[in-house]
Amino acid sequence: MIRHIIAAIATLLAIWAVVFMMELDKKAERFKQIQEIIEKSKDVPIETSNAESFVKEEAVEEKKGEDEAAKRLKALKERAGSSMAFKVSPLYRQKCSSCHGVNGEGTVGPKLIGKSESEIYSALISFKSGERKNYVMYGLLSKMSDEDLKALSKEIGTFKEKLDAAGN
Repeated sequence: MIRHIIAAIATLLAIWAVVFMMELDKKAERFKQIQEIIEKSKDVPIETSNAESFVKEEAVEEKKGEDEAAKRLKALKERAGSSMAFKVSPLYRQKCSSCHGVNGEGTVGPKLIGKSESEIYSALISFKSGERKNYVMYGLLSKMSDEDLKALSKEIGTFKEKLDAAGN
């Protein structure tokens, strides 16, 4: 009975972590859009006029805003890690990202980047069967099909190549 309660609590924590990571992704995307707007605005020439000093003051204020946005974007990127490094499947995002990070860089759970497909599959089977004891993993994997486990293993096995291709 206690194992079930612990598994339920762990599952709820994992769900909370998924929601938290999704919120971070939304914020990261907003900051990315802000950064793109800032980059585009740098190409817009400032026209000179009789109110040249006013324009210069506006440019100084805009620069301060850009600096603030850049600082926020940097802080968010540091907080979120490499969350935008490459795309992952909805299955990975739902089942794994809350503990192992959006791109397998490891957060609560261990780092998955660099592990082979066979290593991951073997570990998943061990957790699902109960051979390796981890109530969170057991709770997440117990109702997953073998095809899903193979798909996750295959995807996670490609993370290192995807990260290298993304230039990180």
